[in-house]
Amino acid sequence: MDHEPRPGVCEEKSQRDRLIRLATTHPEWVLGFQDEVWWSRFEQPSMHAWAPQGRPIRLKEQVEQPVAKRQDTSGKGAKEPKEPACYGLYTHLRGEDGALEREVWLRFVDGRPVSEVTCRYLEWCCGKLEASGKTALLLVWDNAPRHTSKMVREWIDEHNRRAKGQGSGVRILACLLPKKSPWLNPIEPKWVHTKRKIVEPDGLLSTTELTGRVCAALGCSHEVHLSIPENTA
Repeated sequence: MDHEPRPGVCEEKSQRDRLIRLATTHPEWVLGFQDEVWWSRFEQPSMHAWAPQGRPIRLKEQVEQPVAKRQDTSGKGAKEPKEPACYGLYTHLRGEDGALEREVWLRFVDGRPVSEVTCRYLEWCCGKLEASGKTALLLVWDNAPRHTSKMVREWIDEHNRRAKGQGSGVRILACLLPKKSPWLNPIEPKWVHTKRKIVEPDGLLSTTELTGRVCAALGCSHEVHLSIPENTA
């Protein structure tokens, strides 16, 4: 039955809860819930809305039109993606006054969020945390291959060894969530609500418009997109 506990769920949930407790006792450590999401330019989310009597709001089905060329960071023409992807980190950190601050950090991806891009994303997160005086990222994420691959695991191990050897930087303590347990990751509801906030009832958003609305809805800056270097793609 779906409601029956699955093997390993309690153990992995306990690991997540342990990180949450650790974060409360170490002000220089940061708890981060991580996930990737795709923002469809065509699919309309299910939602409820108030409307004048007799004038219901109807979301228009978006139909793909011939796409225009846009310039990517490499200077070559590229098509508008149907579903731009991004990495997200929902951070729980304590400021200098001890107050808990919650922020969402986004990095959009030119292409797919694969292992190599994940490493670059983690490096960026650690750089931001180090700049704010933090020393550890307690990272909670799911079992996606881009999180559990050999490349990512080796990168995290090497990153932690380097931080320990130098006596500086931000170490990463990663915890995997149980499979098919999105309710254990508080960033998941933010994706749902944001998709409803940015919806365009009767028009097709460009990638630039869509990413701008996402960042505005989540209150974060629009950073340069991540991509795989050409010489390793």
